[in-house]
Amino acid sequence: MTHARSRLIALAASAVTALVVLAGQPALAAEPALPSAFAHAASAQDVPRDLLVALAYAETHLDGHAGKPSASGGYGVMHLVGNPANHTLEKAAELTKLPVEKLRADDEANILGGAAVLRAYADELGLDESARKDEGRWYEAVAKYGNAASPELARLYADSVFELLGLGVQARGVRVAPHEVKAERGQYETKADIRTLAASADYPDATWVAASSSNYTASSRPSSYAIDRVVIHVTQGSYAGTISWFQNPSAQVSAHYVVKSSNGAITQMVRDKDIAWHAGNWTYNTRSIGIEHEGYISDASWFTDAMYRSSAALTRYICDKYGIPKDRAHIIGHVEVPGADHTDPGQYWNWTTYMNYVTGGGNPSWSTTVDNATSGQFTASANWGTSAYSGQRYGADYRFADPVAASDPAWYQATIPSAGTYRVEVWYPADPGYNSSAPYIVATSSGNQTVYVDQRSGGGSWRSLGTFSLNAGAYNAVGVSRWTSGTGYVIADAVRISKV
Repeated sequence: MTHARSRLIALAASAVTALVVLAGQPALAAEPALPSAFAHAASAQDVPRDLLVALAYAETHLDGHAGKPSASGGYGVMHLVGNPANHTLEKAAELTKLPVEKLRADDEANILGGAAVLRAYADELGLDESARKDEGRWYEAVAKYGNAASPELARLYADSVFELLGLGVQARGVRVAPHEVKAERGQYETKADIRTLAASADYPDATWVAASSSNYTASSRPSSYAIDRVVIHVTQGSYAGTISWFQNPSAQVSAHYVVKSSNGAITQMVRDKDIAWHAGNWTYNTRSIGIEHEGYISDASWFTDAMYRSSAALTRYICDKYGIPKDRAHIIGHVEVPGADHTDPGQYWNWTTYMNYVTGGGNPSWSTTVDNATSGQFTASANWGTSAYSGQRYGADYRFADPVAASDPAWYQATIPSAGTYRVEVWYPADPGYNSSAPYIVATSSGNQTVYVDQRSGGGSWRSLGTFSLNAGAYNAVGVSRWTSGTGYVIADAVRISKV
């Protein structure tokens, strides 16, 4: 570390300390200003501010959880971890000279610590001052921050952070506007997108990633034990972090399935026939399937409609497969397990919505899907070609075009029944040759809003762009523009719009 950088860290650390201990100003310590904390940490460590926010949001939704640890021993907004396999908390203390106790509990100190760790990883990768200004060049440093158990999980972790730069972030007074970023994956470019790995043998819509054999008991259910319960959990951590933790032999915990917050993606980690260690009660472990949901029980923002629907479809499938009644006596929360010392899924989990979806009700009041071949509802210029190359396509084919410095959008028309809030999802096939930052235009009631999607990964399923205020009427509601500095073909396949 250079003398100048050491001095900069020390000054920043001193500033954090001064804010906390300044006599007569307790409000500063009790209510840290997150926007200022991110700006100061980014400047002190020469880390892109938006990237720092996106990483924190992917980990915690910018919630420090009052200094309480995650399931894997991570603390604060930046999820600084201290466990047998990951020591970013201790590394942050070494780099900032701040005590571990402060890094755990103080948001500003924690953000500074996370920025210092991320910068240290960038230094190890040889990112010079010029390279550090390009968010895309930080991809491998972000992948290392996640301390994933495999290269595929490292890519999943980093992709989730860079996805947020394209979609934008707005939380707890902090905003990142959606913008173009070409993630330079480096050594991870050839690693598989986790959604292209082996499919689950038990549930066709899940990906299979095995938990460590040290974290569950092999069995032959339902012949060895009857399966008559589904137990609902919340991870107290991120999707990628939970998958990695269940692969760590020291975790001594696992679940059969893990569900992602943003889009409802599901990873199976323990076969249904085997006994996952999830309920804290051996009898209930032997008789149940455990489903973990990404997020924290104290923050309702993790419990998205996409998560509820995807998880409910899984639970419905399990109940049908093993003859489990679809009621609250047999679909229970971890807190309802006898002797449980956990409180998940917590007060913000909407059991009414979830059970409506499990039993087949609860459909949105209105939803429409428009494919590139939907008559009268899709328009594109002759510059857009047609292809059936990818098996991940929606329908018979999809459209593609080269990126140019002109919009030339492909438009999807919909008849929106009433003004209100709608969820917009997109479907596209993914390929390394497709666009690294494809611009999707949503015609909101306050004007067009653009979000950017890396179409090199995450294809073959519905992917949420977010929720938007839409006007009533028939009009071009969603478009795919060619105007991007991203590389690769821009793809237009299908969109789905649902009333929230």
